[in-house]
This record gives sequence, C-alpha cells and structure tokens, in this order.
Amino acid sequence: MGAWGVGHFDNDDAGDWVWELEDTGTASPVTAAFAAVEAEANYLEAPDACIALAAAEVVAAWAGNPAAETPDTVIDLVEGFSEPLDPALLVRARAAVERVATDSELRELWAESEDFGAWRAMVQGLLRRLQAA
Repeated sequence: MGAWGVGHFDNDDAGDWVWELEDTGTASPVTAAFAAVEAEANYLEAPDACIALAAAEVVAAWAGNPAAETPDTVIDLVEGFSEPLDPALLVRARAAVERVATDSELRELWAESEDFGAWRAMVQGLLRRLQAA
C-alpha cells in the first residue's frame, strides 16, 4: 500500500479511484466500491478497503459533511452530481466503513504501525459524519 498519511485520500489506491470518479463524473464508482466490499465474503484486501473509505468520504461530502481533508477536486465532483443522494447509499457507506474498521487487511496494516490511533480516529470521524447525515 503506497500511503503518505492516515487520511482516506492519502494513498495510491484512493488516488487512482478519484481519477476514475473524475472520468465518469457520476456516482457509479461509489456504488461499485461498496459493491466490491459487499461481494467479498472472506478477507477484504487493502486496495478495496482504501477505495471503500474514499467512496464513503465522497458520500459524506455529498451529504454535506465533508472532512476538512477532502480534496477540492472531490468536493467539485460531488457538487456536480446531478442526482440526489440516495439514503440507501449512506447505509452502504456506513456498513463498508465498519467492515474496513473491524475486518480488513487495511486495518491490520495500520494496526502494525505507530499511526494506528490516528487512522482509527479518522475512521471514527468518518462514521460520525455519515451518521450525522
């Protein structure tokens, strides 16, 4: 995992995914990210987990609760979505974040680092922002 910080956009997988989001200009990559988590019954690999967290950040921003660290490009993309936020997407986002936080390779990788507390705080902040929507 190429990561340079604990933020949900601070890794190569999320960065590549944001490019896909920019290319489509729609929320379809968001739903695809959650579908990948939902389809994996066993071990959730780090790349899918990173993308799920970025997708959940997009949903939080779409709901009006972006993180201060959310890239301007993501905010601009969300503001350009023509469709309203489906409440079911909030439910899927929360479920994906909870799965990543409790049972994923990404959690294991962060647990082995000195930044685990900071990462967990970022995840909990995302869950709070999704709950507030």
